[in-house]
Amino acid sequence: MRFDRIGMAFAASILVGGSAAPAFAQSLYDGQWQVTIVTNSGSCEPQASSTLTVADGKISAAGANVSGSIGREGLVKVSINGAYANGQLNGNSGSGKWNGASAGIPCSGRWQASRL
Repeated sequence: MRFDRIGMAFAASILVGGSAAPAFAQSLYDGQWQVTIVTNSGSCEPQASSTLTVADGKISAAGANVSGSIGREGLVKVSINGAYANGQLNGNSGSGKWNGASAGIPCSGRWQASRL
């Protein structure tokens, strides 16, 4: 799978975490976020960016099949289309690491996010 096809969906997913907030409660991380993914190793696209929306602790973005939510303490833990990311949000920014594959060849790197 080419990174440029999943880049947007993966960028959308990196803010999603494993600890779900209640559906009726606002999350400290609700709002719009700019996410940038950088590849450090492998043949995936060198960089991809996307603007995401987090509502009630859940992420959404057009065309993204995302699973999970942001934990109350900002812990990020995500999987999407065979790519995985983890890291931490704190206030209006966050960062972490990701790994996946492009055409079956492993790729990995880092991500950064900032609230818009």
